[in-house]
Amino acid sequence: MTPDPDPATALAMLDWQIDLGATEAIGDTPVNRYELEDTAPRAKAAVVVDKPAVAEPAAAMMADPKVAEGQAVAIAQQMAAAAPDLISLKSEINAYEFCDLKKGARNLVFADGNPVARLMIIGEAPGREEDIEGFPFVGKAGQLLDKMLAAIDMSRRSDDPQSAVYITNVLPWRPPQNRDPSPEEMAMLLPFLQRHIELVSPEILIPMGNIACQALLGLRGITRLRGNWTKAAGLPALPMTHPAYLLRTPTAKREAWLDLQEIRARLKGQ
Repeated sequence: MTPDPDPATALAMLDWQIDLGATEAIGDTPVNRYELEDTAPRAKAAVVVDKPAVAEPAAAMMADPKVAEGQAVAIAQQMAAAAPDLISLKSEINAYEFCDLKKGARNLVFADGNPVARLMIIGEAPGREEDIEGFPFVGKAGQLLDKMLAAIDMSRRSDDPQSAVYITNVLPWRPPQNRDPSPEEMAMLLPFLQRHIELVSPEILIPMGNIACQALLGLRGITRLRGNWTKAAGLPALPMTHPAYLLRTPTAKREAWLDLQEIRARLKGQ
């Protein structure tokens, strides 16, 4: 007989299951639900109430999967447009129920940094550390990003708009196993990102990684796109490789340094 694990091992096993996306605990002994039928509580009579404005589109999504994506995107557009400020936008995203990523995430990862910053960085999606802490770029890639920004005298902690940085992601919820988001997930959440950019109104956008470039530019191939100024959301944008890529490919740090120099020169008007 296998001995019971010690508390530390049991906690590690549980954390591993959660990381895999498990949301329910299953008992060791099967339960015959038919035997419980006589003792099960009777359902209460339904109470008829007025339906909220989004109830009809939501019901249509469930009834007809072919129109589900279009309905979900339309509702996201309405909710995003209704947000007059960042606090309201975060509340609207939190209330959005049509993206399944929300069901498996611990936290909504909205943003970090100074919202009056001239520079706005768009990452891809929260990872494990970000999902736990509720802020973007807090793991190893985030620590490298902070060092990169410090090299050009910029920081997400700065109160000065000239040296401040504001950071968010394309997706506010972590995809299971850190997989790439599906086109449907990106389409649902893009209206919130677009409104996020409008409310912050930075001078420069930095899409970091393929997912950010796909969302903002409709293009992939970050090693080809990086270092070339373009337009995204009507703003000057410089695609950069994601810090996670730099951790895997240290030789690419030289190119990232060149991109940082481009950002500094652009902000100084050079």
